[in-house]
Amino acid sequence: MIIITGNKYENILREKNSEKILFPEYGKNRDTLQAFVASLKGDEIIVTASLELIDLILRRFRGEEHILIHSNSEKALNFKIAYQLRKYLDFDLRGGEIKENERVSILLCEGKTDSKFFKASYKKIFGFRESRKVPENLKFIEKLFERDNYELIKKENSYLGIIPSEGNAGVIRNLGNFLRAMDVFNFHVEKIGVAIDIDESEKAVLESIKGKLSTFGYEATQEGFKVEKTLIIPLLIGAKIDLGPCVEWQKPAVEDFMLAILEEDQTFKKLERAINILCIDLKRKLKPKEVIYLTMAAKKFWGNLEGFYEMSIMRTPRWKVEKVLKKSGLYENMKALLPSPTVLFEQNV
Repeated sequence: MIIITGNKYENILREKNSEKILFPEYGKNRDTLQAFVASLKGDEIIVTASLELIDLILRRFRGEEHILIHSNSEKALNFKIAYQLRKYLDFDLRGGEIKENERVSILLCEGKTDSKFFKASYKKIFGFRESRKVPENLKFIEKLFERDNYELIKKENSYLGIIPSEGNAGVIRNLGNFLRAMDVFNFHVEKIGVAIDIDESEKAVLESIKGKLSTFGYEATQEGFKVEKTLIIPLLIGAKIDLGPCVEWQKPAVEDFMLAILEEDQTFKKLERAINILCIDLKRKLKPKEVIYLTMAAKKFWGNLEGFYEMSIMRTPRWKVEKVLKKSGLYENMKALLPSPTVLFEQNV
């Protein structure tokens, strides 16, 4: 099956079999659209500007043999990638005109707590603030930033979008899909950060990143990797932080950084006796996240974990947060991800 979208579909249609070309009517209700999609055999050519119809088709046909063509660029996505762009990035597959590529960096991280951690850290250390305006070159995922668990922050005329990605595999998947979307829909971001836990080894993580980038053609740089004019910067979470004899360190994670930031807090110090007692009663060491939940209760914070991360970092002196990030090796790469204030992008790079 082929879906054709965009404003220049006539150019694509000249080469296609006219007997199989369908122009679904506008104004159909969802039941009618579902019936239409159910009647498809999988060898049709659909010309549409209906995102609802595209979603219904992608839910039924997800194979790599089916393609979506953006007629404005005459480039294509297979349905597997198109489906993932809709599901994970809320990407508008109809495309559109980008008038200006503003100074934008993207940070892909593993989950919602990670996104709050990085958002608060960038606000605390580098002076970013919440942004109501969505930059032109992120308008295809504008709806994504309307959700509470996705972040968009700004400093002067530079933007940073922070996107949770459902684990290590999700970060790598979104990296590839975002790069593919930039190529097909003619937009550009300056830098993409890849914040990922080192579960096995740093080499294994870098190999998985390079494996995803290999389909685009990349070059290694001092900061990371480069695809066309976009810099890919790994933010590897791999520091082993000593959390005391009663806290079990399992693998590198953002929770370790939060405990290190909270370590000098008076409330946290008062918990030491309770942690020691629990360790004896449970006959095991406590996990880092369990200690964080105890700290939340001691501080009488009844919100969610993500909110606690953000609140704690924003109430901690800047130098303490900076000290933890520098010790973990994250600080320099977080700084490298900042959009360059002197770089100007051409339209539709």
